[in-house]
Amino acid sequence: MESFEIFWNGINPIVINVGFVILGFFFHAYLTRTNAVAASHRGSVILDEAKKQAEAIKHEAGVSAREEVLKAREQAEKSLDQKRQSIIQLEDRVVAREKDISRKLELLDVKDHVLSAKLDKAEQQNDDLKTKQLELKARIEEENRRIQEVGALSKEDARKLIMDQTEEELESEISGLIRSQQKKIYEQARAEARDVICSAIERYAGDHVSNITVTQVAIPSEDMKGRLIGKEGRNFKSFEMESGVNLIIDETPGMVQLSSFDPVRREVARVALEKLMADGRIHPASIEETVKKTRTEVDEIIRQAGEDALYKLGISGVDPELVKVLGRLKYRTSYKQNVLDHSVEMASLMAMMAADLDLDVDLAKRVGIFHDLGKALDHDVEGSHAAIGANLLRKYGEAPLVYNAVAAHHEEVEKSSVYAVLASAADAMTAARPGARIDTTDLYLQRLDKLEKIALSFKGVEKCYAIQAGRELRVMVEGDKVDDARALIVAREIANRIQSEVKYPGQVKVTVIRETRAIEYAK
Repeated sequence: MESFEIFWNGINPIVINVGFVILGFFFHAYLTRTNAVAASHRGSVILDEAKKQAEAIKHEAGVSAREEVLKAREQAEKSLDQKRQSIIQLEDRVVAREKDISRKLELLDVKDHVLSAKLDKAEQQNDDLKTKQLELKARIEEENRRIQEVGALSKEDARKLIMDQTEEELESEISGLIRSQQKKIYEQARAEARDVICSAIERYAGDHVSNITVTQVAIPSEDMKGRLIGKEGRNFKSFEMESGVNLIIDETPGMVQLSSFDPVRREVARVALEKLMADGRIHPASIEETVKKTRTEVDEIIRQAGEDALYKLGISGVDPELVKVLGRLKYRTSYKQNVLDHSVEMASLMAMMAADLDLDVDLAKRVGIFHDLGKALDHDVEGSHAAIGANLLRKYGEAPLVYNAVAAHHEEVEKSSVYAVLASAADAMTAARPGARIDTTDLYLQRLDKLEKIALSFKGVEKCYAIQAGRELRVMVEGDKVDDARALIVAREIANRIQSEVKYPGQVKVTVIRETRAIEYAK
């Protein structure tokens, strides 16, 4: 122990110093190595950061480069658009200038033509002037010769010569003035006539719904048919013989029919038949007595109807026979229009027009009320109803203006007064009023069928329909065969055919419909 301590004490300073040196060396090496590792680590971190920064700088540089490229592209496109717009504007100005030049060339051509025409006209006028100068020279020589001759004429001969020359010179001028005045007067008369007719139509507000003559008589029961026939048909035969009307008894339930061309006889038969059925006593004797009494009653009704019509119009001084004939129109119809009502209406219209034209109102009324008088006798007398009525009026002492207007209102004879013209106009107005006349069903259907056949006869027409009671024709054409321009021509041609081939009241509107359809299917 002691030796150890001696040894330790002997070597202690040297050992300690050496130990410290060794420890310092190792510690230095350790620190050097640690620092190297730390430096290496820091270098890696710095390198990574430098790479990251380089990548960021590279990315930013790429973004900046792309932005610069985009800006450069936008500027290039903007510049290109500006240049394109400039080119377009330049082209527009060139086109406008070309149009302007073309228009100016056309104007120059027109002016050239006008100038050529004026030059030709000037040359013609120059030639005419030369011709007129020669004529004037010849006339001067002629006048000088006449003046020399006038010196030997008397005052009256000279006056006559001057008047003849003046008349010759003014003849063409007077003719032109006459034609001008005639045209002016015609236009004024036409306008005034239109005003008069419109005023008369507006002022007259009479009913124009037609009264239909009854030809069917209702019976209380089916047993009545047997009683009307009677034993071996004697009641049937007696009724037909006394009334002059055919009695039709068939299987139609609840009614019998009366057939006769004479409306008065048909009315007498109807009233008598209703009285017989109401009385219940039906045999030949009662039939004969009832028909006679009914005929007397109907004659009184006819006379009263004629007097009422004349009283309503304020017409007097009419022969009693004419009153009876006029009353017969109560049972006469034309296209289901009651002729007596039609005559009263026409007389009222003629009176209004005559008043506006400062004509004789009473005379106009007589023409209007008697214009269809012949229809009361046209079943018994041959000839047109206008001629029959005129002859009847002449027979019973009416004025010549009256029976001429009656005879001429359908253009059968020449009109000798303005009343005949008014009669034609008023007759057309009363017949054309809506609801005044009704065509028979057969004629109506025939007219519609004819309208459609006319339209279908044209090339390119696919379908057609007559509508609004035949007052309009709807025509459908094939769009690939008929263009818009051709559609107008087709409408005009159809209207012309209808106007020339079909008789109809009022007017027919032709509507051509063209449709083009494009159809495709998605599969």
